[in-house]
Amino acid sequence: MTFVTKLRFQSGDRAALDDTVNGIREMLERKGAECKGPHTEPAERVRVPLYEGLSSGDRLGDWTFEVFARRLEIHGNDHIAREVGHMDFPDSVHVEIELEQKKPLGYRQN
Repeated sequence: MTFVTKLRFQSGDRAALDDTVNGIREMLERKGAECKGPHTEPAERVRVPLYEGLSSGDRLGDWTFEVFARRLEIHGNDHIAREVGHMDFPDSVHVEIELEQKKPLGYRQN
């Protein structure tokens, strides 16, 4: 059975996000891992209301910013995927890791 490691990166800092994802992609290529991506997701505009103080209800307006996202998939190469999972990422980049087990066609469990 093969494992697919799905990585999703999010950040409000596009440069830090691209540097992180491109660095991982280059490392995976150097080590010979099968990698798909990075796939770019549409930027998400987030709006946060601002208030004058905690106790007052006086609203000052909204703070808006964009969140950028990229996805990568590592097929097989479990030891390399584990190495990526233990890497230190910049504080401005949020990383989600999902592991999926792929069974070969015709596989039956008894």
